Amino acid sequence: QVQLVESGGGLVQAGGSLRVSCAASGRTFSSYIMGWFRQTPGKEREFVASISRSGGNTVYADSVKGRFTISRDNAKSTVYLQMNSLKPEDTAVYFCAAAGSLIRLWRRETEYDFWGQGTQVTVSS
Repeated sequence: QVQLVESGGGLVQAGGSLRVSCAASGRTFSSYIMGWFRQTPGKEREFVASISRSGGNTVYADSVKGRFTISRDNAKSTVYLQMNSLKPEDTAVYFCAAAGSLIRLWRRETEYDFWGQGTQVTVSS
């Protein structure tokens, strides 16, 4: 139904910036609430940010609020995560996710139906 492919991950020094992207298969991209999650070895996947269908509403984890910005371009079927003031604890595999129906808890990973393969972000100290 929808395929998600992340890109833009890499190695960056603490305090630096990085933007990761998630390209969707399109077609009905605007009907999905989009989210970003991240996971480190030995830890559960955690919520990072999400954005409404039109892009008018956003939700952030407290740990990234003020540093990260989620946005989307429905014409390009792409969602972005701009990461500024990166910290070593931001190191993780970042996953893009799509929710194909109305959800209540945007921070809950089980609300999302489709997932990308993830892109590695490493922040050195």
